[in-house]
Amino acid sequence: MQTSVSPQPSLSNLQLELLKLYSFDISASELLEVKRLLGQHFADRLSAQASAAYQENGWTTETLDSWLNADNQ
Repeated sequence: MQTSVSPQPSLSNLQLELLKLYSFDISASELLEVKRLLGQHFADRLSAQASAAYQENGWTTETLDSWLNADNQ
């Protein structure tokens, strides 16, 4: 009887680096610091992308207010 095995997606470069990092035993406080650093990094990237889109599209606070108050919410 032959079983079918689904191919596993390959790990991203970020996942591979994190696996290397987490192969070391670190304290709970160090682990929390790493999580915070990663979270801050991705939050900063998202903020920069949002700011760029804001400027490129000429959006204003009025634009955002109109989105918030739109009937299709």
